[in-house]
Amino acid sequence: MKPRFSNATAIGVAGAGTMGSGIALVAAAAGHSVVLFDSFPGAIDRARAAHAGTYQKLIEKGKITADESTAILSRIVYTDQPKDLVDSGLIIEAIVEDLGVKQSLFTTLETIVSDPCVLASNTSSLSVTSIGGELRLPSRFLGIHFFNPATLMPLVEIIPGLQSDTELVNDVRALINSWGKTTVLVKDTPGFIVNRVARPFYGESIRIFEEGWLDVPEGAAGMATIDWALREHGGFRMGPFELMDLIGNDINYTVTETVWKQFYNDPRYRPSLTQKRMVEAKRYGRKSGAGYYDYAAGAVLPEPDKDPVRAARILHRVLSMLINEAADACYFKIASPADIDLAMTKGVNYPKGLLRWCDELGAAQVVKELEALREEYSEERYRPSVLLKRMAREGLKFHA
Repeated sequence: MKPRFSNATAIGVAGAGTMGSGIALVAAAAGHSVVLFDSFPGAIDRARAAHAGTYQKLIEKGKITADESTAILSRIVYTDQPKDLVDSGLIIEAIVEDLGVKQSLFTTLETIVSDPCVLASNTSSLSVTSIGGELRLPSRFLGIHFFNPATLMPLVEIIPGLQSDTELVNDVRALINSWGKTTVLVKDTPGFIVNRVARPFYGESIRIFEEGWLDVPEGAAGMATIDWALREHGGFRMGPFELMDLIGNDINYTVTETVWKQFYNDPRYRPSLTQKRMVEAKRYGRKSGAGYYDYAAGAVLPEPDKDPVRAARILHRVLSMLINEAADACYFKIASPADIDLAMTKGVNYPKGLLRWCDELGAAQVVKELEALREEYSEERYRPSVLLKRMAREGLKFHA
């Protein structure tokens, strides 16, 4: 039987923003001809210029030759016409996180491409089943979630919808692996692995800041104090506030709100008014020049209050919430323990897998921390996972 995909398979990418442009480069670098489509005025010209600039820098750093750059970029066709995607064997959508807009795009694409063409969404938090539910052939649809920047981040979440053909999903996973990526298979639930499990990194940190817990300073100095605690005592590459500013507070807030709504307003995912006000003020982070921190020319970043005892308590509170979320994802079979840990280390650069971290601390210690928070606040936000309580009671570990 002829393989579904090969180097001769043409790859279409719909959406020429940061993510779509990155996916196009990944596919082109893997040897595929690529059609990058975006109907938004100026988007294609910006993507073409960004690609040229990226590869010029790589040439200057000696990481690629001019001939290699020319060969890769020559495989990309830039277009504002959806009809140019007609010969694609796989199309990956990377447009705005809006269910209706995505459904409209895919129903249009179905009228253009052949029946064997595989359609995929790069959605980070919407239901794959729901997006594909409007299609004439939903069995050829699935989620392929890259992480930003797509050219550098190794993780890709593969998300079958309820209607997705199993053999097709396996073929797509093999293709993305052949591009040098690390894939994990994930159940179609809100936030998948990473954007579900990572929510407390942001939400609980904001809660600590809002409360002024343990006399955390007000203002930017308090944010810097929490960032420092998680970097220096937890080993995270970036603290939550600086990371939200890098991601974009508009994007991070939208993901949080989407996950919260899709979990029927579960308090564990409740968005923060602090972050909402940032979005309302258009303080999106680095890209707008201001977010939780000021990025204007000459601006001085605040100094953290480096109290090691408080830092350790901040870490334990946030980490317990993260571990609880990872354990619940395991309990509901969103993915295997190995894939959950792999996703968090490869997708968001956590210093170690959360379930392995739990094994080191002991499930009983994590449950004790969560129960203390639940007693203090009387909120279901802090309820321990059923699996975590069971493991604490029986002295079990996630990894042998």
